[in-house]
Amino acid sequence: MDIDLALGVFRILETGDAGLAAEVIGGDFRNREADVAPAACSIPGPAGVLASSAWMRSAFSELRFPVLGTAVNDDQVWVRLRMQGRHTGAFVRYREGKLDQIVPPTGQEIDFEQIHVLDVRDGKVIRHEAVRDDIMMLGQLGVFPPSPAVGLRMVGWKLTGRANREAAATAQKAADAAAQLSTARA
Repeated sequence: MDIDLALGVFRILETGDAGLAAEVIGGDFRNREADVAPAACSIPGPAGVLASSAWMRSAFSELRFPVLGTAVNDDQVWVRLRMQGRHTGAFVRYREGKLDQIVPPTGQEIDFEQIHVLDVRDGKVIRHEAVRDDIMMLGQLGVFPPSPAVGLRMVGWKLTGRANREAAATAQKAADAAAQLSTARA
């Protein structure tokens, strides 16, 4: 089993590299974690991974995933890593394709652990699921426990309609990233 193949998923998330996505991700790829992401992140195959990359990079600049350890069994690679970056864009979480929560940019650094399980078949990554410390990340952003300043900005964005506009813009960025793969093939 090629660990570098599985780690390619995180290079795609960091860079949005469509060529690498086509090389590493299987056409039947499924991301179990896409339920809190824009709808385009649920598209099977490389397009969904590119959408996820655009979604995450729209919220976090300098996005990186330093690997802390890996483990391999017959058809899975387990990766323990840190997600790091700076919160410079709106971080939007969705529920059933609609805005659930939005955190306006705080400029704060994030740095927290995750464990990812990647299924590999025929030289491609075909499935992803993760265990993330989202509470740690939300704490670093001032959401949990709520910081008065962040809470006021979140409410202000909701009342002015900016939250909905930013959620729509983020979903469009994800959809555009997913579409770039089919455009590149045309």
